[in-house]
Amino acid sequence: MAQYAPTLNPPKTLIPKLPNPNPSFSSISTFRTPKPKSKNFSTISMSVTAGQNQQQHQKPPSLDVLINSARKEEVIGAIKNSSSHCLSETNLHLTVPGLKSKTRGKVRDVYDSGDYLVMVTTDRQSAFDRILASIPFKGQVLNETSLWWFDKTRHITSNAVVSAPDENVTIAKKCSVFPVEFVVRGFVTGSTDTSLWTVYNNGVRNYCGNALPDGLAKSQKLPANILTPTTKAADHDVPVTPDEIVERGLMTQAEYDEVSRKALSLFEYGQRVALEHGLILVDTKYEFGKGQDGSILLIDEVHTPDSSRYWIAHTYEERFKNGLEPENVDKEFLRLWFKDHCNPYEDEVLPDAPEELVRELSWRYIFLYETITKSEFKLPSTEEPIHDRISRNVARALSSLT
Repeated sequence: MAQYAPTLNPPKTLIPKLPNPNPSFSSISTFRTPKPKSKNFSTISMSVTAGQNQQQHQKPPSLDVLINSARKEEVIGAIKNSSSHCLSETNLHLTVPGLKSKTRGKVRDVYDSGDYLVMVTTDRQSAFDRILASIPFKGQVLNETSLWWFDKTRHITSNAVVSAPDENVTIAKKCSVFPVEFVVRGFVTGSTDTSLWTVYNNGVRNYCGNALPDGLAKSQKLPANILTPTTKAADHDVPVTPDEIVERGLMTQAEYDEVSRKALSLFEYGQRVALEHGLILVDTKYEFGKGQDGSILLIDEVHTPDSSRYWIAHTYEERFKNGLEPENVDKEFLRLWFKDHCNPYEDEVLPDAPEELVRELSWRYIFLYETITKSEFKLPSTEEPIHDRISRNVARALSSLT
């Protein structure tokens, strides 16, 4: 049976960057200043009443909280002190007995332990099929966010998680991975070449088997959530229709039907939970595989700010009407910064992400985790090198599994 590791987060080409002067920013809005545009379409039917009613006695999340809060000051201080200690690369196959091989993905390093896979979430930041930066605490945030969602979605689908012996590590069952990413979208948005807004703005009205109406504007809510699957490739993802998935033998019709149903259910559940916490889950991607018993399992990551877009709910409607970008709590503003300063698809060398932008992204990831889980993110100790800590915890966990 094929293993889970080789197709999990297929490796992308790491392109070197040259140093770039580090501009200073007066506020986070400097990263991207949206330009108002007039619109003549009907008001969208996105109600945030449920989320607001549950938060009537507390201030809902907003960029005011993101910009000015005692918690942010505390976290930013820790981020500054940890900026030189990012987990950009791991080599557990050299430090942990029993690990047979390493597969380097965009963000995760995956190790084969024989019976299980050890997935280490690093601080690498990817977009446009490239590595853009290293973000302090990002790996821990992503791993712990995924674990929270894996636990909360067990009523929808089983998953491959076995244990989490370290803040950055998940040990998982080996699976035969479907070579398809299930991208679910609730809004017309995005800035990459395969994003829904990009293809829609270029005139496409049938995308991955979905008929799209004329007259949609960027950031507008779709009439219903849609699936836009892509095939997993080494250098980029390719949009594909459900019929093509079956015709190419990537999945059987029964497998596709089950997985697509689970993907849509996961997204609808994620939207409900996010809205209860003052956020909009805009879009996301899921990956699935088959366990050794033939059951279909959710793998990789769930509803993280890497795999998903999140917007602030209570300001969305007004900003949309005024032609402004929604307030986001994900990596979209990093994508937009690179789009404004270079051609991230074609330039051989990219500028360095400014330090203040890197810190802001780290804080936003932590803010999202705390907002969704309603728990405080535990800042890691810097006393022990992170690679040593991970090696020790993984070795102990594997010895207990044998």
